[in-house]
Amino acid sequence: MAVDANVRYSDKDLAEFKVLIQDKIEKAERDLDLIKSAYMNDLNNGTDDTSPTFKAFEEGSETMSKEANSQLAIRQEKFIRDLKNALIRIENKTYGVCRVTGKLIGKERLKLVPHATLSIEAKNMQQ
Repeated sequence: MAVDANVRYSDKDLAEFKVLIQDKIEKAERDLDLIKSAYMNDLNNGTDDTSPTFKAFEEGSETMSKEANSQLAIRQEKFIRDLKNALIRIENKTYGVCRVTGKLIGKERLKLVPHATLSIEAKNMQQ
């Protein structure tokens, strides 16, 4: 759907959203670093001095932990990418415009989900 050039948030609103998104990116990147360091610690925690039976359980748990951390890291990286894309939309002055309806996405929704590209109306149409 074509976006009406007159339907957009003001530069003042966009500046406020930009600060909000930059803060979220910083926090998300710190969280990603924590996830990655936890993953690296999982790789380094050996169980060489434990009994063979316990070691089998430990390795199973360790594998699940690595998989969970890997999934968390992938989700976090996608979240950061989505937030950075939102910054690009702010620069293009298309931020906050629903990509389906062409209407403005509500401010409250954008404060909760700053990388949203769909209005609630469009989101409900998808279901």
